[in-house]
Amino acid sequence: MSNEAVLHAHSGASTHEGHGDHHEHHHHETFISKYVFSQDHKMIAKQFLITGMVWAVLGGLMSVLFRLQLGYPDATFPWLEDILGKWAKGGHITPEAYYALVTTHGTVLVFFVLTAGLSGTFANFLIPLQVGARDMASPFMNMLSYWFFFAASIVMLSSIFVETGPFSGGWTAYPPLSALGDASPGSKTGMDLWLVSMALFVVSSLLGGLNYIATILNMRTKGMSMTRLPLTIWALFFTAVLGVLSFPVLFSGFILLIFDRNFGTSFYLSDIFVNGVGALPNEGGSAILYQHLFWFLGHPEVYIILLPAMGMVSEIMSVNARKPIFGYMAMIGSLFAIAILAFLVWAHHMFVTGLNPFLGSVFVLLTLLIAVPSAIKVFNWLTTLWRGNIRFTPGMLFAIGFVSLFISGGLTGIWLGNSALDIHLHDTYFVIAHFHIVMGVASMFGMFAGIYHWFPKMYGKYLNNTMAYIHFWVTIAGAYMIFWPMHYEGLAGMPRRYYDYSIWESFKQFVELNRFISTVAMIVFAVQLLFLFNFFYSVFKGRKVTSLNPWNSNTLEWTTPLRPGHGNWPGEIPEVHRWPYDYGKDGQDFIPQTTPVGEDESHH
Repeated sequence: MSNEAVLHAHSGASTHEGHGDHHEHHHHETFISKYVFSQDHKMIAKQFLITGMVWAVLGGLMSVLFRLQLGYPDATFPWLEDILGKWAKGGHITPEAYYALVTTHGTVLVFFVLTAGLSGTFANFLIPLQVGARDMASPFMNMLSYWFFFAASIVMLSSIFVETGPFSGGWTAYPPLSALGDASPGSKTGMDLWLVSMALFVVSSLLGGLNYIATILNMRTKGMSMTRLPLTIWALFFTAVLGVLSFPVLFSGFILLIFDRNFGTSFYLSDIFVNGVGALPNEGGSAILYQHLFWFLGHPEVYIILLPAMGMVSEIMSVNARKPIFGYMAMIGSLFAIAILAFLVWAHHMFVTGLNPFLGSVFVLLTLLIAVPSAIKVFNWLTTLWRGNIRFTPGMLFAIGFVSLFISGGLTGIWLGNSALDIHLHDTYFVIAHFHIVMGVASMFGMFAGIYHWFPKMYGKYLNNTMAYIHFWVTIAGAYMIFWPMHYEGLAGMPRRYYDYSIWESFKQFVELNRFISTVAMIVFAVQLLFLFNFFYSVFKGRKVTSLNPWNSNTLEWTTPLRPGHGNWPGEIPEVHRWPYDYGKDGQDFIPQTTPVGEDESHH
């Protein structure tokens, strides 16, 4: 049975030709139109997910390689030369290769995995299913969004193979290192490719974000008012708004950098003297201007990464605690407050740039204010768990792990938000510890929670629980063992991005600790490979899902067929009568959103 008639009847914005049901092969649906240039939001979500997973493995592998250098600075590993060639002469990673690894690791994990992989996957997959829409507002734009991301990935990957090596000036790409091709080998072709890749990535994010906003505002099913939306959708909505408002600023920063590098302009360069070249003709530019443009995106970026994870964690906790989410309106209000404040705190990354101390104090106040909505969310998550009838599914464990990491990583942000302390801690391992726990690992946990929870809907199969539990316990223990000790290194003043600490008398005390961190990093990376095996094995050979609603959840995505076709619902789109969190109400375990409200029902 083809959904074509239904699709055209229900979606004015739709321009599809003959997409049939997912599990039936029609003569007009080729492999390419179904799996490659698909305009079905569910397939595009899987494309984002699997591309993101490829980057996560590459980015994780890079961190294992540079942790080898940090943990064993004097050792040689002959096999490294076999893999990396001239970048690891004599089995020892060269300083240039080390900086390139650190830079590329940061870039791909922040942008390609935690931005595109997280938002691209779950915004695409969940928005139409949870608001009750046939597809995105513009399926064609949605497809373009993925292919721009794919093009960005190819360009970034190619930068690893150019002769002078990938860009090596840090993932923030501060000038003058990034603006001068002569500054280092890693500032040559690799940097141009990095900029092109990031520009393509920004276009992808904007195409996706505009689509998500339009779909949520305009395509909700009958009865789905904004206050009946699941918190996942609210979080993805605010994420898209943040991206649409802040990514163009980053884009402009990159365009000016391309001009400075290739067309002799001086936006960021002024009075610079280069060894062997002499004084450059540039004058009047300001490297600090780039920092303003970068961090104006850079701080909302933290929440572009965190908010989708927060939304999914709220949903998964409510489902698995069998309780309504505590403080639904407060949760939306705090998401809104975080979205506003995210734009007002960027200069806390710049306390050491010679910022006026009075201006610094304003940014300190605004930075510390963001702790209030964050604390509201934490309080509401803990209260949702309180006396709940908790099911410890793998998704639920990762959701609880997210809250743990968000609390412990967020608390150190209060230290760094104080300009007086930040001047001592800036660019030390304390910063690495803080943002890896609160942004890097916590968001990964949100992503894992989402994958474990919605995998049955995505693929019609279950993941293996034993492997999932091993994955969770090793990862959470490992994450704390890797990043918690770094706080102590940072307090002792140990700077980040240095190639070899063993030559400093003051940091010799950390030789054993660095070795320990590197060893744990390798174990944690190995466990992520177990997750990958679990994922791909389960897609093809996993236990089949037989019930439409395996988690007894209230939201709309569980009312679609087991393998929904393009258009999601074969008949009418269901009508919504209530909010999504009626769990444990009036003696019933759960009441789906499509159930009409009874006259004798108690008010939530």
